Amino acid sequence: MSVYQEGTTRKEALVDPTPLPTDLPKVDELGTTSAPLKSAAFFIGAYCKEYNEDFMLCKNENRDPAHCLKEGRRVTRCAQDLITKMRENCLEQFNQHWNCLEKNNQGLTKTIPGGGPQGKQVHEISNPIFKAMQK
Repeated sequence: MSVYQEGTTRKEALVDPTPLPTDLPKVDELGTTSAPLKSAAFFIGAYCKEYNEDFMLCKNENRDPAHCLKEGRRVTRCAQDLITKMRENCLEQFNQHWNCLEKNNQGLTKTIPGGGPQGKQVHEISNPIFKAMQK
């Protein structure tokens, strides 16, 4: 007999109550998923090069996350600006490209050792032979 047990995951969003420092201006998130970011990555790299380099130099100085908040926000603002310009000027092409990435595993291929032309994959072997392992 099974017993129903209520799930243990939270239904409300988890919000960190720790306030950010007041000397930092608020920056909204980009609001995009990984496919549009991957589609725009080349352009973000070129358009925001100076801000990215400043951020990376800051991270090399000190690994404390709070140390580079200003530089990180500059990078985010720059990326927001570029995404907005891309949506204003080439929305159709931008949407086509990131939708293509989204539908095709973002251009990544999955290869499993032992599969394909080399032979059957491990989970497809009907009578596997187990050998003693050397300790």
